[in-house]
Amino acid sequence: MLHLFCGKIASGKSTLARGIATAPGHVLISEDAWLGALFGDRMASVADYMQYAAVLRGVMGPHVTDLLRAGLSVVLDYPANTPGQRAWMKTLLKDSDADHRLHVFDLPDAICLARLKARQDAGAHPFTVTEDQFHRVTAHLVMPSGDEGFDIVRHGADA
Repeated sequence: MLHLFCGKIASGKSTLARGIATAPGHVLISEDAWLGALFGDRMASVADYMQYAAVLRGVMGPHVTDLLRAGLSVVLDYPANTPGQRAWMKTLLKDSDADHRLHVFDLPDAICLARLKARQDAGAHPFTVTEDQFHRVTAHLVMPSGDEGFDIVRHGADA
C-alpha cells in the first residue's frame, strides 16, 4: 500500500503520516526530513525547495518502488498538491503495481496558519515557513479530481 497526502502546509498531513507509519510493515519516508538533512542549509526560498525536491524525487522514486515490490507499505509524506506531483506518484504506482490511498486535507487557511504558528513555536520542524510563503505555496494547490484515478480518503480539521 502506498499512502499519499494532499493539503496545505500544516493541515495535518505529516501528523497522519506518522500515525499510519506505526503499523507493522509500514515505512515512513518524509520529504521534509530528507530535504532538511541533505539540503537544509541551502534552502532559503520556494525556488530552492523546487530544485532540491526534484533531486530528491529522482533518488527516492526507485527506492519507493523497490520497497513496495518487497511487500512493504510506504507512507510517502511528500505533497501530492499538484497534478505534476501526483503524476510522479502515479509512476510509482504503475512501476510497483501497489494499492494506494490519497489522503486529502481541505482545511481553511486560518486553521493551517494557527497550526503553523504552533509548530514553529515548538521548534520541532526542520523548516520555518512565513505566512507569505504559506500563501504563495497554497496558491499552487490543486485538489485532485475524480478523473485522476486515485482512491481518495478525505480528512477534516480533526485529523
